[in-house]
Amino acid sequence: MTATTNATSKAPSAADLVEVTIDGVVVKVPKGTMIIRAAEQIGIQVPRFCDHPLLDPVGACRQCLVEVAMPGKDGSLSWMPKPQPACAMAVGPGMHVKTQQSSAVADKAQHGVMELLLINHPLDCPVCDKGGECPLQNQAMSNGRVATRFTDVKRTYAKPVNISTEVLLDRERCILCQRCTRFSEQIAGDPFISLTERGAVSQIGIYQHAEFQSYFSGNTVQICPVGALTGAAYRFRSRPFDLVSTPSTCEHCASGCSLRTDHRRGVVLRRLAGNDPEVNEEWSCDKGRWAFMYATTPTRVRMPLVRKDGELVVASWPEALAAATAGLEAAAGRAGVLVGGRVSAQDSYAYAKFARTVLHTNSVDFRARPHSAEEAAFLAEHVATTAPGYGGVTYTDLEQAGTVVLAGFEPEDESPIVFLRLRKAARKSGTTVYAIAPFASAGTTKMRGTVLPCLPGEEAAALRGLAAGTGDFEQAAAGLKEGGVILVGERLVSSPGGFQAAVEAAQATGARLAWVPRRAGERAALETGALPTVYPGGRPIDASTAAELAALWQVDRLPTEPGLDTSAMLRAASSGELAALVVGGVELADLPDQRTARAGLERAFVVSLETHESPIAGIADVVLPVASFSEKAGAFVDWEGRIRPFELALDSELMSDYRVLDLLASELGEFLGTRSVRQVDAEMTRVGPYQGARGTAGTSARASSTPSTHDGHADRSGQAIDLKAGRFRLATWRQLIDDGALQEGEPYLAGTARPAVARMSAASADAVGLAPGDTVVVSTAVGSMTLPLELTAMVDGVVWVPTKSAGQGVRTLLDADHGSLVTVTKGGQSS
Repeated sequence: MTATTNATSKAPSAADLVEVTIDGVVVKVPKGTMIIRAAEQIGIQVPRFCDHPLLDPVGACRQCLVEVAMPGKDGSLSWMPKPQPACAMAVGPGMHVKTQQSSAVADKAQHGVMELLLINHPLDCPVCDKGGECPLQNQAMSNGRVATRFTDVKRTYAKPVNISTEVLLDRERCILCQRCTRFSEQIAGDPFISLTERGAVSQIGIYQHAEFQSYFSGNTVQICPVGALTGAAYRFRSRPFDLVSTPSTCEHCASGCSLRTDHRRGVVLRRLAGNDPEVNEEWSCDKGRWAFMYATTPTRVRMPLVRKDGELVVASWPEALAAATAGLEAAAGRAGVLVGGRVSAQDSYAYAKFARTVLHTNSVDFRARPHSAEEAAFLAEHVATTAPGYGGVTYTDLEQAGTVVLAGFEPEDESPIVFLRLRKAARKSGTTVYAIAPFASAGTTKMRGTVLPCLPGEEAAALRGLAAGTGDFEQAAAGLKEGGVILVGERLVSSPGGFQAAVEAAQATGARLAWVPRRAGERAALETGALPTVYPGGRPIDASTAAELAALWQVDRLPTEPGLDTSAMLRAASSGELAALVVGGVELADLPDQRTARAGLERAFVVSLETHESPIAGIADVVLPVASFSEKAGAFVDWEGRIRPFELALDSELMSDYRVLDLLASELGEFLGTRSVRQVDAEMTRVGPYQGARGTAGTSARASSTPSTHDGHADRSGQAIDLKAGRFRLATWRQLIDDGALQEGEPYLAGTARPAVARMSAASADAVGLAPGDTVVVSTAVGSMTLPLELTAMVDGVVWVPTKSAGQGVRTLLDADHGSLVTVTKGGQSS
């Protein structure tokens, strides 16, 4: 994998620095620095509750009161008549500050505020979820009175208030710091939670009695300085001092969020966002925070399974490995490897090496989704081996870009931290976000984005218009020329020529270009060679690189012809050309061309490395159980190309994919050398990134040149939209919280999912006789799905539905995808 360097920020010049004296210590800080931040730089901790470095100052709690003096015209100091909030006052030239360390006035003021906050606060620390890690508890001891003077009855409220299925509010604990309300409004853009009433009856409430529906609501629980907001999944389950904490990285998307996994007695109880300023700052999405219960569900596979007489039965490891070996040997070199996006970098490296050195094939592909040869060439030439410090776009680049264009990519659903950074850039720096899309999604609106209207599947034409910089694209192109970024997602594969058009747009405007996959493991899988046209390290497949890699791996030879991609492997398996498949971490519902995929898996001999019972495991001939995310160590690579390591949290008898593949290779008489994470890391470092010229040498006619979905998707000739006939173009992507396998076992999180609806313009709905409140039937020759209608300002002739929500899947029910032609009718009518 590619090494990364830390992003560096430009140091402020001397002219930008302000000299201030705090408790007798002189310190120079940048203009605009708050007193509380300046004090931290010299090791003075001023107590606070409402202050948070990533939120706008508000001075709500008044706990950080300090004495402040400013020099007059004659240079003499003039002390302000009252203590000032250190979190809301910026430093000034010659300012003098006395904190509680040197001022009896500041100390008394802080004692008074603390006494006021504790008047109605319940003394239930032993049962409070915040007990043991509570800023109020800590600062009451360090900056509060020894004894209370309050003798009356404390105010109480009925509790808890269900702000959402996942977030609960105990109102009597709230100290009105407004951290939660400011986060919701400023960071997430979901202002459903607010401060209501005034004075003694002030409390946190919900706008118009709505549910707090946000992908980021868990952050309000984490930053609450008291136990007012709690998570339903963790509430009353443990105390902080009973937990063992392990640094980790989120496994749900390519954002690469730093997390902390807290576990007790072999069970993960919660996750918290880690502090990583270069990546996720201090935030995480709710999916990354709460979707970890899948590892303990009853569907977990913990023993090997072997098919006997048509049924899967429990077997020993030697028996299962022997059965897998027999099936792969019988395939006589006609085997392929399908790798899903859930696997770590070490796992994907092992799959890539297993394919080449054990099965002697380049038919290995991590893209368990629609894909194309054009995409493979784009990834090899423009994405592999790029990283921070090596030409890759970073989160910092997004914040500093004046213009960002999104194509085939919906950040809030597909990479939430990218969304937060873009929203921050738009709010703080005036960054302009353009989305090539059929309508302005909720995320686009919160990023203050502008839609460049586009029919699904026609993104390539829009990107070519962007390259030309004319018409509707003139302003966006001009913005890109001043230091912009183009972000493309995996959905761009639905538009033939889309990736090449993105490259041309970047070249024409001078913008930087980055690819943001949806799954956490895809970028690492690319870097480690789990692609039929690329060796590990981004090496193109040819005789010279094969010889180089063979020497590094100490094998006689490697296959030198590009292999089959995922769809080609499944087609070959369904026809009998491919006799065996090794599958790891693949969801059948994600695969393109569902009928062919199922037929191929049913006909071939399948060895499935799985964590859970699944449709593919149910088809497999041998199922080998593997460790889940929290039961192994390893790393992901985020969309930037930044390595994101994680540590083993729970001891388990289960092995990682790379270890299981090593055992299987040994049974087949080959040495894989992937027995431990340390061994794999050492070998990946030795292999290193490709240093030669980059190009499209890996593109082969053997891989399909058009998107690998059902026949009508790849060629749209003769597929004109006809509103009167009900023929619409389908737009779709997966919502962040949906029916994904890794969300199993978390009912509270499922309750916060956005409603599954079918979106259409008013004109489109009227053309087929639909009205608000009606249900929409979206159908193809394969099947149909029914959803309630939601009228949306969008391109006519388009219907949008979530890819996999509410028990309905676009690929499983319709065998369709983004850009497909579908039929739309009113619920109850024949399609």
